[in-house]
Amino acid sequence: MKNFLSYRIYTQPFDPELLSGLMWEFEITGLLENDDHISVFTSDNSSANEEQFKVALMKLKNEKLIKSFRIEKEILEDKNWNELWEKSREVIRVSDRIVIKPTFKEYSVKSNEIVLTIDPKMSFGTGEHQTTKLILRLLEKYIKRGMKVLDVGSGTGILAIASVKLGASRAVAVDFDEICLENCKENSLINEVNHSVKIITGEIDDVKENDFDLILANIQKNVLLEIAGKIKSKLKSGGVVILSGLLDSDKEAIEEKYHSLDFVTLQLEKMDEWIAVVFN
Repeated sequence: MKNFLSYRIYTQPFDPELLSGLMWEFEITGLLENDDHISVFTSDNSSANEEQFKVALMKLKNEKLIKSFRIEKEILEDKNWNELWEKSREVIRVSDRIVIKPTFKEYSVKSNEIVLTIDPKMSFGTGEHQTTKLILRLLEKYIKRGMKVLDVGSGTGILAIASVKLGASRAVAVDFDEICLENCKENSLINEVNHSVKIITGEIDDVKENDFDLILANIQKNVLLEIAGKIKSKLKSGGVVILSGLLDSDKEAIEEKYHSLDFVTLQLEKMDEWIAVVFN
């Protein structure tokens, strides 16, 4: 069984938004915000480690944003992650129309609602994070019936699944983590969209098609900068790109890069310190 590492990070004062923004800059697999600490999860082959976290937290301390910090590290088996997740999950209302629920929670669906049933296996994209909510809300506006969608860095598959449920005819979900492949398959089956969602383990280069109407990517700034040209090459003329995984401070660099490729900013939405940008 594959192992994961859990890092419980305590700070004084405790600012979960500040810490979450900092930790998502690393190659982490998941993050939970608790009452007095955040829990950060990495796979045992991730480049992120305790020393990197200490350096980043020390920087916050030197900048007087926190007074002190403590990290508690634990080896966590895959099955323990799911137990931990189940204890902390509730039904999430993203908008008037979109609701996210785990399989083990009961929910009475209203006639106009789209319910996404999502269970994670150490995959990012539970609907809890601001960036996922931002993209889901934007999907309501930009999805048109019959669209073909590419979800880069798909995690649980939540964005690809939502795209189909909102009217896309087909979605391709790609992620380099083999756990995401298994998780996305399971979630697609649960949501009864498995015939419309193609799942690929790999990177954007492994997607052979180049005629997408809409491309979604909820990943870190450095990756979005690196793959900007590849995103453009996969997009139909006149297609739309929705990017998140970004902090407000990332806006200038992202827009500069994508504008240099002749993209135009259509919309920018913000939630706390996180943003999502729509390009055409």
